[in-house]
Amino acid sequence: MNEERHDYYIEVATGEISRSSTDSPWNFKISATDEEITQLREVFDSNHSVDWQNFYRAHVPYIQYHFDRENDAYDENLHQVYEMIHRLGDDEAKKFIESIGILNSEPHEDHK
Repeated sequence: MNEERHDYYIEVATGEISRSSTDSPWNFKISATDEEITQLREVFDSNHSVDWQNFYRAHVPYIQYHFDRENDAYDENLHQVYEMIHRLGDDEAKKFIESIGILNSEPHEDHK
């Protein structure tokens, strides 16, 4: 199993993960193994799927946000993304995530 770490640049809004800091905009720099990057990609892919569900949900206006399971899933995925970035990120990434306080709240009680 390859435990070698590489630097990656993460754009949370688009779910983009890049090895280059100059190819596209990025929010966070992390150092991760191939396995960790695979896990992060899976969370981003899951978020993309949930995002499409939210797009369709937006056309059904009588479903309130806080009663919507797709929004719960999106929030849980986002929480997972920030947990991983905090664990793998550089000092700047860690400080920013701590400053916004997202890790201080549990996304939902049914989260593992």
